[in-house]
Amino acid sequence: MLITFKSKAAADVVMYKEHAKRILDLVGKDVKQGVFTAAETGPAIAVLENEIAQSRMHSAAEDVKHDVEAHHGAAGEDREHEPAQIVSFATRVYPLLEMLRAAQKGNHVVAWGI
Repeated sequence: MLITFKSKAAADVVMYKEHAKRILDLVGKDVKQGVFTAAETGPAIAVLENEIAQSRMHSAAEDVKHDVEAHHGAAGEDREHEPAQIVSFATRVYPLLEMLRAAQKGNHVVAWGI
């Protein structure tokens, strides 16, 4: 299922419900429907930026491990093709984070499920 975030401040942001749920859980919002008021955008941005920083602190070791396994495998053999890359939290949240920033700047709301 898809969730569409809407605001007068930016183009619609569409993401899968499972990805939106993780983001909205961090800021205490329901995935089914809700609103970020202009006053709530600042604290939401701060929470999401903190989560991005936390996720980046742990990703370096995981990236190295992924590269080693992708190129040499568990048995040490060389592989021709790498598996698909996992999309990071920072990449997933970026469009919504930009919408929240624009909404904060323009004093607009961000709504979904309405």
